[in-house]
Formats: sequence, C-alpha cells, structure tokens
Amino acid sequence: MQGWIPDAQVRVIIVNYNGGEYLQRCVEAMAAQAGVIWECVIVDNGSSDGSLDGLALDDRFRVIEAGKNLGFAAGNNRGAKGASARWIACLNPDAFARPGWLARLVSGAESAGVQMAGSTQVFANEPDRLDGLGDGYSIWGLAWRAGFGHPISEIPDAPYAVFGPCAAAALYDRELFERLGGFDESFFCYHEDVDLAFRMRRAGAQCLQFPDAIVDHVSSGITGRASDFAVFHGTRNRVRTYLKNMPTAGLWLFLIPFAWMNVAILVWSLFRPGRAKPTWRGFFANRNYDWLAARRDVPKDVGLRGLWPYLAVNPTAVIKRRVAPRVKSD
Repeated sequence: MQGWIPDAQVRVIIVNYNGGEYLQRCVEAMAAQAGVIWECVIVDNGSSDGSLDGLALDDRFRVIEAGKNLGFAAGNNRGAKGASARWIACLNPDAFARPGWLARLVSGAESAGVQMAGSTQVFANEPDRLDGLGDGYSIWGLAWRAGFGHPISEIPDAPYAVFGPCAAAALYDRELFERLGGFDESFFCYHEDVDLAFRMRRAGAQCLQFPDAIVDHVSSGITGRASDFAVFHGTRNRVRTYLKNMPTAGLWLFLIPFAWMNVAILVWSLFRPGRAKPTWRGFFANRNYDWLAARRDVPKDVGLRGLWPYLAVNPTAVIKRRVAPRVKSD
C-alpha cells in the first residue's frame, strides 16, 4: 500500500488477529497522537471475532484484510510495503499509547541519530508494574524483556542504550528496515523483533529506549504468554536467532554455553506442567533449518567486538530481567 499522506513522518502498523475490544482501545489511543504527522495501517490477519466491525477510523487509517493469519512478522512487512515515511512504527493491538508516545519516539530518535527506538511498556492492568524496557540479549543465546515485572520506580530518568526494542511498540528506520527485508517471515511470531534488532546492529544501527514514550500493554493478551503456541515459537525462534545472527567468532567462543543452556532448558521443561512437549517440539523444529544460508543475508558491518558492549555475559541477567544497561548513552 502506497503512502496516502504525502508529508507523513511515520507509518504505524497494527497487526490484528482476533484483537477484540483491545483493537478499539488501541485505535482510539493512536488517533489521539499529536506532535508528529503519521499514517496508520491496520493489517487484519483473518480475524474471526469481528474486531474490525464498528471501528471509528479517520482518513489517517487504512485497513488491509489479509484473509488469513500471516503471522506478526509477515503482517508487519505487508503493512510497511509502499511506505515513504522516514520511520516505521510497530504497535500491538493490545498496546495503548499514552499521549505524546509517537512524537517522543520520533523526536528522540532523530535528535540522537539512532535507527531503532523503544518504548516504556507498563502493564495495562497493573499500572505500578513494568511490562518491559526494551530487549536484552546474552552470549548464551537468550533474550529477555528488561524490567518485566519490576516496579515502575525503576524506569531510568534519561534515554539509554539497549540491544533492541520490543516490537509491541517500536520505531525503526524505514530505509534500513526495507534494505534488510523487514522481519524474517519464517519466524511467524516471537523473537522476530530480536532477530531484526540483531541484523540492524550487525549493519551498524543503534537503539535507545525513551522513558517518556509510554504504552500500556496487556502483554500476550491475545496469544497467551505460556500457551503451547507461544512456547513452541519462542523456543524454535530463540535457537534460530542465535544461529543466524551471532558473529562467527561468537559462535565458536560461546558454543559450549549455548549448548549447555539449551540442554538446561529442555530438562527444565520436563518439570513444568505442559511445557515439555512444545519446548522439545520447538527445539527440534530446527533440524531442517538452513542456518548457514540464513547467515549469508545477515550484514557483516559489525562483528563481535562491536556487539560486545550490548551482550550480557551473566546468565542471571535473564532471570532478574535486568534493567540497568551496560552501555551508558551520552
């Protein structure tokens, strides 16, 4: 879909799949965004719940009905196609932007000269707790949403560097997004934002979190945080992200920690009701994954040395959902 607002600075993409009443609240919050010129594409992935019915949309919105569930990755790519705006923003249908959210992301990213920007995510139903402060990544091949479950008092006072933004409410440089092919559609959903951030960082991109760009997020309100679907895709794509993107030096140096961590996760799943089957299925779904071919399309501008300041070494960073960044932004 070609851009229809000639001077739009941002194209916002909302990928909906049975978003129900969440979608209406998301659209209402988006319609109230001021301080930046935007256009918004709602990509409906074959919803059957009537969530599109009765939406009050003005001329800044367009709807694409995919007719089937393309997944989060392909849905966002479909929504981004034809955009001419400087930025691409992703917004989940269960994420409700507070006033000024988008303007703060755009102005902050442009002032800092970064290519990715992340939002402060607060639990929509528990406003005193954090849903996340960007994505972290470790040498063990584990990603985590920083600050998940922490009190909102831990929100930093100033913008700070993170590995990548959580795509529930994220901003990306459109030209770089397009050059890298957008989200990897083979991921379908889960970890697709970590994979994209990894590739962007390998291309030399930087990412900042902006504390005052806030969304209220239901968090897995549609897919279910610990559903079989989420566990399967999360496990499968966690392994793919590492094999595909980690620089060659890192693959060799961290092979043993990566292997031991995966063994530990597989064993741990045996002691958690309902988790073993989707975890093991997800892990072994990579048997036919051509990770060597996937690596050929990953930029090589930045190697392990350039990534090192943004990688966690201590595996407890994941357990603790560490908030404090290793890299201090200027």
